Amino acid sequence: MKLTIVGCSGSMPGPDSAASCYLLERDGFRVVVDLGQGSVGALQRHIELTDIDAIVLSHLHPDHCIDLTALYVAHRYGSYDFAGRIPVFGPTDTAERMAAAYGMSSSRPMSEVFDFRELAVAASVGPFRVRAERVAHPVEAYATRFEADGASFVYSGDTGPCRALAELARDADLFLSEASFRDTDNNRPDLHLSGRQAGEIARDAEVGRLVITHVPPWHDPQVAGDEAASVFDGTIELATPGSSYELAR
Repeated sequence: MKLTIVGCSGSMPGPDSAASCYLLERDGFRVVVDLGQGSVGALQRHIELTDIDAIVLSHLHPDHCIDLTALYVAHRYGSYDFAGRIPVFGPTDTAERMAAAYGMSSSRPMSEVFDFRELAVAASVGPFRVRAERVAHPVEAYATRFEADGASFVYSGDTGPCRALAELARDADLFLSEASFRDTDNNRPDLHLSGRQAGEIARDAEVGRLVITHVPPWHDPQVAGDEAASVFDGTIELATPGSSYELAR
């Protein structure tokens, strides 16, 4: 299992990164996890768009999903040789919301390009066993756990601290966690994690490696990393575009 950071900027693209997008690969099967602003362009540095086998959307805030509309344009109008509809696993109203974002009165044209499925009931995506759990965010949002050949990867999506995320992350080889907040600020509950909170979850879940992501451009990622390190003594890294991780047992 290989994970590549395509975009890791939180809430909006930054000067050095697209918004949230991660590429997960195994045996030639490629899953794109989230497609935030600017990510379709950045993704083409790693694979051809026609190589996408499936897409998983953690939730429908634009910094995690809006470039699905750009992929729709490439599929529908570009000179690409797509094999057929691309499976898209997401919240219950993904087809309708993406159609509305594009300005369509109906989701039918979007569904001619994408095979929309509910992430909450997904048991597998290609070679990956997938478990999705609803987490603490103002909209329907999911953290996801991907497993293959005994290796495990957990992605927090956007969430405040919650038991579902802590349980999902248990013993994960790599925990990719958002850290949008600084612990010293007066933060709104049930919205995002601070670096310290991400570290506490990593510690309590006994994960192998914590990778901090989704830090907004107006915050310093190193602050999030230092906060996490104050409570978690395992391996901590800051997500950077183009970095990759091989996960194996």
